[in-house]
Formats: sequence, C-alpha cells, structure tokens
Amino acid sequence: MPTHTPTLELTSINPATGDAVGSVDCTPISAIDAMVERAHLASTAWAAMSPSDRVATLRPLGAKLKSMRDTLADLITLEMGKPRAEALGEVDWVSGACDSKFEDMLTGLSADHLEDAATSTDIHFDAYGVAAVITPWNFPLGMPNATVVPALAAGNAVLFKPSEETPLIGAAFADILNELLPPDLLQIVHGDEAQGKALVAADVNLVVFTGSQTAGKHILTACGDGLKRVILELGGKDPMIVLSDADLDKAADFAVSNSFRNCGQVCVSTERIFVVDTVADAFEDKVIERTLALTVGDGINDGVDVGPMVNDRQKQHVLGQIAAAKADGAVVRCGDEPMDGNWVVPTVLTGIQADMNIMQAETFGPVACIMRVSDAEAALHEANDTPFGLGACVFGQKEAESIARRMTAGMIGINRSCGGASGAPFVGAMQSGYGFHGGPLGIRQFTQARVVSRPKD
Repeated sequence: MPTHTPTLELTSINPATGDAVGSVDCTPISAIDAMVERAHLASTAWAAMSPSDRVATLRPLGAKLKSMRDTLADLITLEMGKPRAEALGEVDWVSGACDSKFEDMLTGLSADHLEDAATSTDIHFDAYGVAAVITPWNFPLGMPNATVVPALAAGNAVLFKPSEETPLIGAAFADILNELLPPDLLQIVHGDEAQGKALVAADVNLVVFTGSQTAGKHILTACGDGLKRVILELGGKDPMIVLSDADLDKAADFAVSNSFRNCGQVCVSTERIFVVDTVADAFEDKVIERTLALTVGDGINDGVDVGPMVNDRQKQHVLGQIAAAKADGAVVRCGDEPMDGNWVVPTVLTGIQADMNIMQAETFGPVACIMRVSDAEAALHEANDTPFGLGACVFGQKEAESIARRMTAGMIGINRSCGGASGAPFVGAMQSGYGFHGGPLGIRQFTQARVVSRPKD
C-alpha cells in the first residue's frame, strides 16, 4: 500500500517566474494531536472572557494590517500571481472592514432574550472549543480573515492551515494575530492534503473549510462519525443573466471584470452567461472589445490586468475545458492563444450549449462562456440547472427583481455583483455551502446556541 512521504519543507513558488519566494517548515503530522491539546487548554480562559473583551483584544488587527500594506500586497502577488493592484485591494478590503466586522460580531454574540407568560429565556452563543480552519490560495489574506478571526472572536482556539500554495502570507497573517493573542490560542499548521486530513481527524470541535466541492464532501464525511460541526464554503458555477432591457455597457463591464479578475480564480467568478437573443450580438461584441483590451503578464508589474494561473495543474484544467468545448461546437471569439508559463489568455466562447462540460464543472479560470436563450424564463431555467448555488446576478430592468428572487444561489446581485451590504453574510446554497459566515448571523455559525430558561415571576 502506498504511503505518504513526509515533506520537511514547503517552498512557495512564484507562478509568474517559477522562482522560489520562500519556504516554511512543514508541521509533522505526529505533532498535530499535541497542538490540539494545547489549543483546548488555551481555549478555556479565552472562552470565559466576555465577547467585548475578546473583540477588544482583536481590534488592533486592522491597524496592524494597514501598517504592513505594501509588504503584504507584494507577498500576495509573488505567491499566487494576483496583479498587485488587486493584491493592494485585498489588503485594503481586509484592513478597512475590520472595525465594522467587529461590531457585527459583537451584535451577533449578544444574547437573545425571549419571554412568554410563564418563562423567561436567554439564548447565549458560546464557543465550541477548538476550530480547525483550512483556507484557500486565491484570497490568501481575505479568507483567513473571514474565518480565523470570527472563530477567535466567538471564543474558540484555532488551528489554522493556509493553502500550501500560499504558506508565507498565511504565516504573516498568523504572526500578526499572535502579537495580540495569548499563547497557543492560534497555531499554524503547514503542509498539504495529509496535514489537512490529520487536522480534520484530530480532536477538534469545529472544522471550517473553504475550497473545492470534492474536498468539502470528503471533510463532511470525515466529520460525520464524530458529529463535528462543519462550515463549508465550496465551489461555484455562477450564472449571469442579461435581459433584453439590460444596460449592455454595464453588463459587459461586469461580465469581463467578474470573469477575468484574479485570472478567474474567484469562487464567485461569472462562469456561465445567459443572454436573451435580441441583445446577444451587441452584448457579445462589447464583451469581446473589453476582453481584447486586457493586458496579461506578471502581476508585480504596473498595468497588468490578468496575472498567471496559480500553477500548471490549474492551467491544464482550464485549457482542457476549452479544448473539450471547442470539440463540442463552441466558438472561440477571442483568446485561447498559446502562452508559455502559467498564463491563460482571457477567452470568450460563444455557441455554447448547456450540456458542455465547461457549463457543468467549475472552471476557476479566465473563460467567459456566453449562451443565447429565447427569453427571461429560459435564462432562469438554465441558470438554476446546476447543483451549485454560490453567487448569481441578473442585469435588466422590468423583470430583474422577479428573476433574482427565483434564482437558487445563496447570493444574487441585480445590476451588480452578488456581494451584499456591510453586515450581510456570505452564503452558499445547495452544494456550494454548508453553513456560512459574515455579519451578525454568520458569527453565530461559530458558536453553540445555549438556551437558559427560568420561571417568570
């Protein structure tokens, strides 16, 4: 039987150059149980603190991140290829939202009170104990902030495993937080799938994972025997509907931006576009014009719009989907040009049919697939014909609200992205999510509701 060969060192590779960015020591699998035990010991005093005291401890995080803005942005670009302007945007998004997110956490962690004629009840939101948090490489600062921080604020200790593709930014984030926290409350686990599996199997109370649907299903199965609590944000195949009365310039701007930002490596990237026949020619022309204006290159350089794929494996997956779509009759309107290294040229495909693999399986790359439909109802049917349900959007006027309310994704945008106002949770439906995070509602996913009742005087 094949065995896993332990890796002693994990080297981070710049996907634009192939050069080593740096390295970290891998966490021995044999050390994880002891780390969890230390976390349980550390969690007791932390959980006993009031939510306001815990949040006060964490509150300097935003200022610390802001003070390291350029360093963190450079590291994001070097490790995963994101254009530096997008990396700066990620750091600014995380640091700038800290204060409002902490207020959301305090709101969500406040006890609820209920009364009837006979009973007075308080509903408290207590820590689970120890949380294993496993985060992806595509937002290597944003996703740890969205999951590690609420787990801590809720009173849990955390074992944090960043992606093996971006260990250095993960380590930097953990180091910043550990300047604020008691010992052993936040520990970092470095490694690959083997470390991740060992962490899920360990004596943790909650597993928080952001990543692929396949990995999420394995985690859910692994946690079932011990009935561990699970929060999963999984893959998407986000649809965009363009109705006959849409503002086509705004729709095309969004389609190009949301299909190609971060080289399409975003869980809520637009992967399926359904456009009503009567405006399809004009919409396609506008999308192609904007796509051809994009600059592809090393994200560390100024003026680059689209950086490389994170690695060759991801590049080959995307190219394989494009090739299969072409074989099935899809038409390449722009892109699909050979490039050395990890780059994929932003590609627009038309002549798309709903049963093509590229319309069924997550792409996670810079491909815009445009399918023509007869009317709004046909667009809605196609958009909802998927097991995924993360984000969605509809561009139009008269029917847009009605169509949006019947879309089956967890988050739907009307004439904009699917992201909600400050305080809204980040929610996946169907096979794109199991639990959720963000806002006052999301923080409660990291807690055990505990109901305390007494006779009413």
